[in-house]
Amino acid sequence: MIYLLEDDDSIRKLIIYALESQGYEAEGFAVPSAFWKAMGKTLPELVLLDIMLPEEDGLTVLRKLRMAGATRNLPVIMLTAKNTEYDRVVGLDNGADDFISKPFGMMELVARIRAVLRRSQKDITTHEYQMDGLYVCPERHLVRVDGQDVVLTHKEFELLCLLLENRGMVLSRNILMSKVWGVEQERENRTLDVHVRTLRSKLGPAGNYIETVRGIGYRMRDSL
Repeated sequence: MIYLLEDDDSIRKLIIYALESQGYEAEGFAVPSAFWKAMGKTLPELVLLDIMLPEEDGLTVLRKLRMAGATRNLPVIMLTAKNTEYDRVVGLDNGADDFISKPFGMMELVARIRAVLRRSQKDITTHEYQMDGLYVCPERHLVRVDGQDVVLTHKEFELLCLLLENRGMVLSRNILMSKVWGVEQERENRTLDVHVRTLRSKLGPAGNYIETVRGIGYRMRDSL
């Protein structure tokens, strides 16, 4: 089942028709209140979420989904008329799995849905990372420093886990941008540097494990 939260009746009906013609079960909602009511009964496999909505905007809906344990890893694709870099960064940084700007082709949308579903259906292996006072459990989305919980954004958490998975290895800026944001590094794009800086700050002394390798990227040290 795919849920679509879109207040434009014509767009909503067109997307539902396209999904059903491709063999997907789909249900559309014009307002967030109807969407939340359905979520309380049945969880979908994926959510298509518009940003500009009545009652509450799509980013607020996305944040609520990511804060709840039952929907923390639920695949979400944002649909929006906005096409600025800021909107893309905000949407992806709050946990969206993909971002499609209107107008878009139905075949492109279906292809994006298939790609996101394939990624989400891969087996998840439980890992725990312990480095002196730093503890990270990806499956539980848990980060602790010296026994105290640390709250990270979705992208900060993905970045930390990627560095931990490749501890001791230098990861280039392009690799980090591609793996975490789904795009290659763009000229003068400081998104990665800003996230590393805030991640280090939130981790306190444990932030020193993240080493800058000038001209290349970043590495998670084995020890301080």
